[in-house]
Amino acid sequence: MSVIVRAVTYAVLFIGFMLIYVPNRLLSWSGIVRPAAMNAPQIAGMIVGAAGVVIALWCVATFARIGKGTPAPFDPPRRLVIRGPYRFVRNPMYIGAVLALAGAALFYESIPLLAYAVLFLIASHVFVVWYEEPTLRRTFGEEYDTYCHQVRRWWPRV
Repeated sequence: MSVIVRAVTYAVLFIGFMLIYVPNRLLSWSGIVRPAAMNAPQIAGMIVGAAGVVIALWCVATFARIGKGTPAPFDPPRRLVIRGPYRFVRNPMYIGAVLALAGAALFYESIPLLAYAVLFLIASHVFVVWYEEPTLRRTFGEEYDTYCHQVRRWWPRV
């Protein structure tokens, strides 16, 4: 199966479950419905959410094109990806996902969705620190260490 097909499959499954299905369930369980009017929170939510989606899709495309793999732990890139959004931060995929969730929380003015976004960020941080970084260090060695010294985990250098 081609890397593009694998990357698209992963993106659809991940985005579909974590960024669409779970938030939809939270909204349904909490009784929150789509706002009747488009006010400042809805416009801000659409902007933030769209920025998150663009970042996440840019990451998937970069992993497929440069890394010859996907962001999925079971189908990782064959090369260390340090271009595209990975020039700015080491974990832009998670940042994109959190922005998409935060955008939805703003749009719906939903505390449960905001809590989910925060929990997603915490879980991502734990996963990155305990699994991803040690795995990348073992796989790419000094090249990854050099990258870590040049690019921050979550915040870009100014």
